[in-house]
Amino acid sequence: MSSSAFIPFWLCDRPRDTFLSYVAKDDLLSLRLACYDFSVRAAPHLFREIAVTFREKTFIKPVRMAALGRIGHHVQTLKFTIPHSGKTFLPPLVDIGGLEVAFVYEPYIGSVKDPVTRQSTPTYGSWEMNDLLVKQYPPLFHDAAKVSAFIQAFSAIPNLRHLEVSCPGQPSEERQRRSVVDYALISLRIAVERSNLSRLDTLSLSPIHPGAVQYLNPSSGFGANPRSTKRWRQIRKLNIQMDTIESGSPVDHLKLLHSYIQNFAPFLTEFNFRWQGSSENKGPCPVSLATEDCIQATSRSHECHEKCELPLPCLRFEKLRDTEIMNIFPESPQIKRFIRKHRRTLESLKLNDVTFRLGDWEDALSPLTEISGSEKWKETAEEVMDVPLMLSPMNYEQERRIRAWKDHVWTGTSSSKPLQGALHRASAKGKELLFGTEEHMRRLLSGSILSWL
Repeated sequence: MSSSAFIPFWLCDRPRDTFLSYVAKDDLLSLRLACYDFSVRAAPHLFREIAVTFREKTFIKPVRMAALGRIGHHVQTLKFTIPHSGKTFLPPLVDIGGLEVAFVYEPYIGSVKDPVTRQSTPTYGSWEMNDLLVKQYPPLFHDAAKVSAFIQAFSAIPNLRHLEVSCPGQPSEERQRRSVVDYALISLRIAVERSNLSRLDTLSLSPIHPGAVQYLNPSSGFGANPRSTKRWRQIRKLNIQMDTIESGSPVDHLKLLHSYIQNFAPFLTEFNFRWQGSSENKGPCPVSLATEDCIQATSRSHECHEKCELPLPCLRFEKLRDTEIMNIFPESPQIKRFIRKHRRTLESLKLNDVTFRLGDWEDALSPLTEISGSEKWKETAEEVMDVPLMLSPMNYEQERRIRAWKDHVWTGTSSSKPLQGALHRASAKGKELLFGTEEHMRRLLSGSILSWL
């Protein structure tokens, strides 16, 4: 492209931005080194998505914070990762005599100096507790508990739209203990609530451990106040991938999950949930936790009615349009009640890797017959299953497109003779399912596999 043609193209916003949106990040880095104008134009596309892995002094080093201040207004998607490891494990606190000391955490956001006496104040409640934590806990813990540093970092990205939090790798035996990851999640939640993130509308937690929702809960988490839920009401899309609860107290974790989803339910238009685990290790339906037998049993187990816990309220998604739930073992009445309750707003419902512990698909999807007034929806339903053994044809993708084109042609030519066209497609489909394509069988019979016959 000549310079006379390139300059008008580069100065026109729409074609230039469309071109830059397809350029790889490595090429954008090189492009920014060409000249100042290239650097300015490529920066919004290069820094639209950034990833931060939390380590020591991630939000404390002045150089890093200065760099974030320069590019922060371009950031629209932030992936915050803090993996579980040996560095995040926190042992019990012990005093000089070897006795375990209870640590009641309260997030500290104010100044380190008292405004009246101008003297330093303890960060963790008392000077004795400060001394124990400094000596026995790693520096990563103190960085995770520094809420003011998180607030400063999130204040530098005012155009954030999508926040993705990832906490992989927690061993199942450590789910009853608090780690550095949990303190970092508390600081992150407070920072989001106290920063001006008016465009934030998507939240992804993938993957996270079951106890994470306790610290991310804006209504009952550490340092929460009546105004904490205001920022989270902006969320319209919520994606959660949670580790399956294999041990510990599943009832407590399920109650925490129910309480967390309840904060977002009235405002969500899209909700996706997946239990992380094998197909044999599924979890309960997250939108029907209030009807789980294990949770309802705890409310009925008390002898004294006055001390009995109140039953959990059922979730109500008033604006929900799309939802996808994976790897669950529900009861069919739970799915049926969910469809019936949200029939006026729900447009798409995807259920993958579902194993019913009570009922079947016929009962679970029966509200569709009530809504449509007939059972015609069953004619378009598809059942997907794994085939134990099959001969894979050569050039499968090319043949798949040819078959799709043939089906399209048959559909168009059989419009005047519906019955004949339907029989033709049915016979062709049966032949294809039994033998594969004609080309596939020709190659198979002429190949070396059967050449000895």
